[in-house]
Amino acid sequence: MSAEISGFRRFLHWGPITALSIIKCVTLTTLYMNSMWWPPNESFAAFAHQALFLLLSTLATFNYIMATLTGPGLLPKQWQPKDPKDTEWLQYCKECEGYKAPRSHHCRKCNRCVKKMDHHCPWINHCVGWANHAYFTYFLLFSILGSLHGSIVLSCSFYRGIHRYYYLTHGQAHLASVQFTVASIVMCILGMGLAIGVVIGLSMLLYIQLKTIVTNQTGIEIWIVEKAIYRRYKSENYEPFVYPYDLGWRLNLRQVFNEECQKRGDGIEWPVVQGCDQYTLTREQLAQKEEKRARTRVYKCISPVTGRWLPIFSQGWRVCVNAPCTDEPRIRLRPDDIIKVTRFRRHWLFGERVLSEQEQAAGSEKKSQRKGPIRGWFPRRSVVALTEVPDSESSEDTKPVKSTTSNGHTHGKQQQRNGHTKKYM
Repeated sequence: MSAEISGFRRFLHWGPITALSIIKCVTLTTLYMNSMWWPPNESFAAFAHQALFLLLSTLATFNYIMATLTGPGLLPKQWQPKDPKDTEWLQYCKECEGYKAPRSHHCRKCNRCVKKMDHHCPWINHCVGWANHAYFTYFLLFSILGSLHGSIVLSCSFYRGIHRYYYLTHGQAHLASVQFTVASIVMCILGMGLAIGVVIGLSMLLYIQLKTIVTNQTGIEIWIVEKAIYRRYKSENYEPFVYPYDLGWRLNLRQVFNEECQKRGDGIEWPVVQGCDQYTLTREQLAQKEEKRARTRVYKCISPVTGRWLPIFSQGWRVCVNAPCTDEPRIRLRPDDIIKVTRFRRHWLFGERVLSEQEQAAGSEKKSQRKGPIRGWFPRRSVVALTEVPDSESSEDTKPVKSTTSNGHTHGKQQQRNGHTKKYM
């Protein structure tokens, strides 16, 4: 998907269409049922009640649209730091033909480097990052509050509606205000289910977002810090790692939230804790990349790979059941293809296909390029190793672990606070 998609064209995608449809379905159903359960013209309290719901729905829709249209902030193509010497501490992006600024990462879906990238969200058809993080978080908050409000209205309306006959036969006709038809009861049940589902699903996502904002870490940076901890757990030769962007929860919140909901800074240079610089995290990333390249093993394809997510007919049910739970792509392979593998699982491998001489000679000519991505997951049974894979890497991805010493203290992540500085040994 091109990053040049702009304006309302971004809404012509299954994610925004689905999200907006759910919001409007809950809103319209709640308004219809509320007109029978507690009509706004009945009293000032009833009017204020409906006005509050409309306000929450409007704020959720506004922040959703702003999160989508504003975008995360894209790093200019062919970007380079002001001082050419600083390129030593930066990663180079072949797709954007430039260097990645600190905290920037390349999004395969947007096909651009994104400033302070947290994740790519299909529901807004864009990434969440430096420029739209506040809008996205506000959207989650107001969607939860509005859906919670709507679920209460719909639940009370449903209760009144199914007990209408009881109220009429027991002298409580004033409570028999909700009258169901087949269509309205279906709408009420559907709206109630959607509202409760939104509250549960978005509450989990809001918790994750607030956790990252308070610690000033993105979802990607959390993984980088975990690997930094694990590297120091395996070897004591490394210097303690200090996460440079955790300024304390108050300052961390101010970097995202403010009265104008405006982005702070330029998304390239960031305030850091004492003892760190702009490239503290990028140097750690480069070291991790170097170790990753050292773990690379070369494989050769011996049978065709379709690139499908569930290749049950070509690979069997066992491979499909153990498929990686990730949105990372699957790659197509042909016999004799060479793949450089960096991640290992029992039934799947992750790596990058080496381009053939014909593809390298063709360069950017699309006619000579094979379809599909060259980097992603593929079934292990379709390849053979050209270099030996260590047993410790052959079953699962390498993940950080903790161990406990004989005196009961956890060895691994050690935090030493001097102000708000965190050190990882």
